[in-house]
This record gives sequence, C-alpha cells and structure tokens, in this order.
Amino acid sequence: MSMPVAPTLGDILRLEEQELNHDFGAEGACNDEESEQLEEVPEGFCVECKDQKAQVFCEQCQEDFCDVCGGMIHRTGKRRQHNLKALNDANATSEAVTAVDLADQEVEPGSTMDTDIHDVEAKDADEGEDSDGNSKGASEDIRMFGAMSVTFSAQSGRVETGSSGPSFAEWITERAKYIPLRLTLKERKYLRLLEAALNVSEYTDKIDVLMYGSKSKRIVAQIKELCAILSGLVLASDYKAGQSLFEERQFEDNEEFYQKIFEIGRRHKIMNPEKMRNEYGKLMYMLQDSQLSDVQGMLGFSAVAPIKTVYSVLESLGVTYVLEDEMVAVATKEIVAQGKARSQVQLEIKQKERAIEYLCKAYATHDCPAEVIRQCLYSIGDNHAYLRFNRDPCDRMLGYLTRLFDAQKSESEILSLAILYGRDGARLSHSHTNQFHYVRQTLTLWREIQHDMFMLWHHADSDLLSAKNTYRLKDTGQGLNRVQPCPRVSRSAHAILHRTQKAVGRWVGSAMIHLGDHNVPNALMFIDKYNQVSSILNPIVRVLEFLESHEAIARDVSGRNVSRSQRDVVRFIESSYGSIEQAKKLILADFFRSAFDGSGSDNFFDAGSCIDGRLTSAWNWCSSVEKKPYFNVFLLSGFVGFNGGPEGFS
Repeated sequence: MSMPVAPTLGDILRLEEQELNHDFGAEGACNDEESEQLEEVPEGFCVECKDQKAQVFCEQCQEDFCDVCGGMIHRTGKRRQHNLKALNDANATSEAVTAVDLADQEVEPGSTMDTDIHDVEAKDADEGEDSDGNSKGASEDIRMFGAMSVTFSAQSGRVETGSSGPSFAEWITERAKYIPLRLTLKERKYLRLLEAALNVSEYTDKIDVLMYGSKSKRIVAQIKELCAILSGLVLASDYKAGQSLFEERQFEDNEEFYQKIFEIGRRHKIMNPEKMRNEYGKLMYMLQDSQLSDVQGMLGFSAVAPIKTVYSVLESLGVTYVLEDEMVAVATKEIVAQGKARSQVQLEIKQKERAIEYLCKAYATHDCPAEVIRQCLYSIGDNHAYLRFNRDPCDRMLGYLTRLFDAQKSESEILSLAILYGRDGARLSHSHTNQFHYVRQTLTLWREIQHDMFMLWHHADSDLLSAKNTYRLKDTGQGLNRVQPCPRVSRSAHAILHRTQKAVGRWVGSAMIHLGDHNVPNALMFIDKYNQVSSILNPIVRVLEFLESHEAIARDVSGRNVSRSQRDVVRFIESSYGSIEQAKKLILADFFRSAFDGSGSDNFFDAGSCIDGRLTSAWNWCSSVEKKPYFNVFLLSGFVGFNGGPEGFS
C-alpha cells in the first residue's frame, strides 16, 4: 500500500490562487449554458476577439479574423505560411495579408506573442457607437493611418496629413472624439478645490489594505468623507453657492455636482499628464470602487460621468459640421516662434485670431454661443501642443538614429550599437544591425502610442470605471496593486502594435503587451508608463540641441556674436571628445545601446524585449546617467533631472 504524498508548497499556493479567483469570479459567474453562449462567435465577426468584424479568411485555419488578430496570429511559425484572403466586404482591407508577408521578420528564441485580446465587456465597449456600418468603417479607416500619415510642421505650426491619408477635416473630426475640452475659469476653481480635498485624503491607505471587516462600508465612509470635505471647501469659497447646494440636502441630492467636479479632475489630467501626480490615482481608485454594485446601493448615487470632449460638446449642440471648415486648420495651429522673424510670428497670430473670430460668428447659434466654439477651437489647439511636446521627440530621435548611424555597419567600435548578454547589465544579445532595427521599431511604436494617447486614455478610463470589470487586490512584488483586465486598452494597443509592425517591415524581439498582470496591473499603470516617454526623450533632445547650437558657434569664423563662455564650452567639448559631432554620436550610441538592452527588471523573466520591457530599460538608463562619462555635457546644457523642472531643465 502506497503512502499518501504530502502536498507541496507550490500545490498549496496554486490551490489558494484557484480559490481566490473563484471567489472574485463568483459574482459574475454564469451557468454552463450561459458560458457556452458567451463562447459562440457571432456570424461575421472575428473568431479570436469576437467583437470586431471579420475582414480576412485563412484558408488553412478555415476561420475568419479581423486585421489585427489575423496579422498577429499568422506573424510567426508555420502559420506565417498560411494564405489570408480579404473577405468580400466594403470595409475589408488586406492589412493582415501584408503583415504575414513582411520579409525577414526576426523573433528572439523564447519570445512569445500575446494574442490574448480580452473579450470581457466586448459588447459593453461598443455601446453608444454608431451602428451604421459605413460610418463605422470610415472611422476605422481613418484610425488605421495613425501617426504615420500625420506630421507636425514646426515652421507652419500646424498638423499636416499625407496625400494617401485622410483629409485634415476627417482627421480632426475623428480625433475630436477624444480631445478633452479645455477647462473654463469656473471649472478651474472647482479643480483647485478637488486637488485640495484629494491632497488630504488617505483613501488608498485605508482601502487597499488587507484587514477584517466590511470593505464596502469602509469605501462608502471614505467617499462620503471626501464629498463632505469638498462640500465644506465649496461653502468656504462661495457661501451663497454652497448654501444653495448643501442646505438641508443629502449626498445623493447633489449627485450631478459631484459627477461634475470629479469629471473636471479626470479631464484636466488627460490634457496635462504632468499634473495631479499623487491625487489622480486616489481619484480613479475611489471612482473605481464607487462603481461596485454593493457600494452603489449603500452610497445612493453615482459619482461617474462621461468625460467632455470637443466632439461630444459640438454634437450635443448640433454643430459638428464646424470641424469640416478648412479655417479650423488655421484657427487651431500652434504658433512656433523658432526660426521665424518677429513680423512673421505676428502675422500668424493675427491670421489665427481672424480665423477664430470668423468661425465663431459663422457657426454660432442660439443653442451654441460663440464662446463654446472658441473653447472647442482652443482645445484642438491644445491637442497640437500636446503632440509637439510628447510625440515629436520620438521623431527627433528617429531622425538622429537614421542620420548619424548606418543600419548595416558601425562607424567604429565605440559607436557600435551591438550589445551582448551579461555585458554592462544587458539581457539581450543583438548585432549592430539588429539593435538598429530594434531601436527604430521601439521609437516608432512610442511615436504611435503618443499620437493616440488621448484615445488610449479614454479607453483606460472606461476599463477602470466599468461596473462589470472588477479587480483583485494582489501582491505583484511591488506591494498590493489592483489587478484588473483591460479589454479596451488591450484591443487598441494591439491595433497600434500591428500598425507599427507593418510600417517598420522587420520586427526584432518579442511583441508581448503586458496588461492586467503583475507587470502592468491595470490600465492606469499602462497610461502612467507611456506618459514617461516624453520625460525621457525631451531632456536628451535638449542636450543635443545645445550641442548643435555650439556646433554652429564653432563654425562661425568671425565670432562677432559669440561670448567668451560659449567659446570656452566649445573648446572644452572639442578637447574632451574630439569634436561636437563626436560628442553627439557618443551620447546617442550609449543611449541606443544601454536604454534598449532589456535591463531594469527585478528578474530575468520580467525583463527582455517585450513591449513594456523596452520602456523599463530606458528608465534604467535614466537612473544611471550621472555615472556616464558625458554627463558633464548634460550639466553644461542646464540639465537637472528627468523629472525636474520644465523638460528636466533648470
């Protein structure tokens, strides 16, 4: 008779995890019949994600896919040889066919493709969208072009679209659906009150902890405490307004007021990622908890309202056709003074002011006053400024990479981009050519993400605040975090990745996107990670611009308008690095090597070439920049840190 085998620690932990997952899923569990019904794929839809229209058919798999899923599943291995045919549909494209025909795609051993596009709440994600197939297909076609067909001209200060892409009117109409509306003066006053209330709140400290007792009761108590603080601040700032709002009224009686003030905070953060760094997390987690069914019943009101966008405001007033006017491009362009004479800048300012006044007078109605149109135009202008600050540094770095480095061979050993596993902390091994393409595709992907950040942020907001999309409090190795699926963000991120893979033509490394796991627990963490791209690249671009300005000084033989300190800086750089051009190449070569070497994680399994690991490596390089031999050049340019003053400079 054999002796019973005692369970191992791994067996116990796996059992606990299964029980934990079962407990959290019990609320939304359904019987076997309902489960089978959920797994059925609607006719004409993708068999993988189940919520997008099928656009290609695989002859070997005998299944229909959307462009993104078809391209991802058939990107590597034997499936790469499968034949994909576009379906006979007016909106079908052959993107996936092109994706599997990309030449010389290289994937590292052991890397995996994340083809798990969550279908949780897939139907809920599409609620409110236009049911008309033609209009939906047209908007999908516009989104398909992405940042590749839209460029920003620093000289003209306006967004320009390529000849093969959508027109400016089509592009801005689609983008306006995600552009937050600029705050009014009254809304900014409410914003200051909200920031003050969140600053003193200890919401996450009291909620996201493991303790006995009813969590729902603690959530309701904390939400009511925050609302009470807000009420007191409003009453203190404007007694009459506060008295009319709160005299002899309960919390649920002021539901609209609380929805408005919380929506103001969310809207302000999207347009200003560097603001509300501590307060925004508390706000989103509080609103996330307020959507729980048991909390809703005890609280008595909903604290969540849709974010106001340019398109939603114009649509509610019935004047969306204002975006089709060609003068919108002039009225919303950003005036960039760099490289222009003062007279030209003044002329552009007057042209912009005239265009704004013309649009306000031409399209103002009884329901839509001119001030609302002016506010929408200013919001679109803010969008252009956002793109210039967050997306354009990726363009600049891509320009430096292709202009100063050859993809096939290195200029010298010190300027080689080749990396070797184990050397200088690298966790990848790439030749010079592979590393060149690896850096190029990563910067291109970052550019695409920054271009569509407003859309991703809106999807993240929906994922976080969905009543059906619950979270689990889990120790991820960096403390307790809220682990939650991100179906909308996942779908959009994979679409952007697919678009980037088509653009670069060759893919080096893994294409896995971490979402809803211990690496990126929820959509808020995903947004926070990619908001740091500009914080990393902008200071480097500023240093390179500093070197280029002194390079012009070195070429100026006359030296009439050159100060003594500037000449000293030029002599110092030339004596230390040989030339200013060489100093630029040394900085860039080290950045392209060390910031894209798969390092920076706590262990080997979480590092590497996955989509999120690339950004982790860049942050790891930032943390050690003061040890670099060229750090004195950073200091000479005024650099104080990647998280310092404006753009990291004093």
